[in-house]
Amino acid sequence: MTELTPKGMRPHIVLIGNRNVGKSSLINALTDQKLSIVSDVPGTTTDPVEKAFELQPYGPVVLIDTAGMDDVGELGAQRIERTNQRLNQADLVLLIKQDDMFSEQENVLIQTLKQRAVPIIIVRNKCDMFDKKYMDSQIIPISCKTGMGIDMLKDKLVSTLQSLAKDPLLVADLVTPPAVVVLVVPIDKEAPQGRLILPQVQVLRELLDHDITAIVVKEQELSYALNYQLKEIPKLVITDSQVFMKVNADTPISIPLTSFSILLARSKGDLRAYVDGVMTIPLLQDGDKILIAELCAHRPITEDIGRVKIPRWLSQYTGKNLQFDVQAGKDIPEDLSSYKLIIQCGGCMVNRALILSRIRQAQSQNVAITNYGITIAYLHGILPRALQLFPDVSSQELLKGTINTVPGVR
Repeated sequence: MTELTPKGMRPHIVLIGNRNVGKSSLINALTDQKLSIVSDVPGTTTDPVEKAFELQPYGPVVLIDTAGMDDVGELGAQRIERTNQRLNQADLVLLIKQDDMFSEQENVLIQTLKQRAVPIIIVRNKCDMFDKKYMDSQIIPISCKTGMGIDMLKDKLVSTLQSLAKDPLLVADLVTPPAVVVLVVPIDKEAPQGRLILPQVQVLRELLDHDITAIVVKEQELSYALNYQLKEIPKLVITDSQVFMKVNADTPISIPLTSFSILLARSKGDLRAYVDGVMTIPLLQDGDKILIAELCAHRPITEDIGRVKIPRWLSQYTGKNLQFDVQAGKDIPEDLSSYKLIIQCGGCMVNRALILSRIRQAQSQNVAITNYGITIAYLHGILPRALQLFPDVSSQELLKGTINTVPGVR
């Protein structure tokens, strides 16, 4: 059912504008529900709020309500900062106004979105109170109160979203059916009880959607499945990064091997940027700071992959006294200059726009950035093999120096 589509797979529409222009009222009008609190008092919306919504006939989207761009005071400045951070998630922006004049702040916003290639739709609300003959033809006139123009706006939203480029596939373009793909799924303390984690579900569903046979095994069962159970040689093995070493040892070199995290890096991020980023690991020195960036909040366990295992492996690999910071959630510090490297998770819970904005932010400050899966493959000497499916990033020169493994790690 489309209402169960994860938020990370839905286009994100950010509503932005000054206080009391009707952003929350517009969300209620678009969804035909009273989802957002509406008041004549400016500043009713204090923090960004996400609303999952079915935009027919397009499908599932996320609407993000934000605080006013013209908020005031110390708290107002913090709210504006949070609003600007939400723009990093935007696949599409709705700028809501009550007049045809554009402030300097709005003009800067429009230029910034153009530079990022983020489409913007400008809406003039409360048009039941004005003479529509003075309206700019590039601005969609609406009234949240009477419903005027809402259907026109929905049509514009649908056509704009349909024109956007689709996120790259995870795996289906790498294998031609009929084919068998083996998914290696460890069941440990980090596996949610009764469920698979989202990247595993997404890969499995994509394979099924493209008529590709998927076999799911735990890492202990892989060797037996390959040697005795499967009559057909798999076209690909995909593993959870945490068991990369064992799966690499058990998978014949003739069978391509990669990880869920690397597939996510290609589909949701910039695989080349991540590979470039991981190449900085041999350059790390004593005292260098590394940011472990988790894009979702979860309860850490004893052997948490981001907070425990990767820092331990990095320290062992480099032999350096490294400093690690952990940042959970959708926002990272604006100033990243104190970090030598950012290692972020796959990003299954967020949309591609947010991950690409984070990569741009790091690159603009000359800070290397990569992700969990690529880091783990590099540290264990598996990266050349894990990238063989992607010849544009797997050249020998690019992967030079990745044959060493983490000393003492099993």
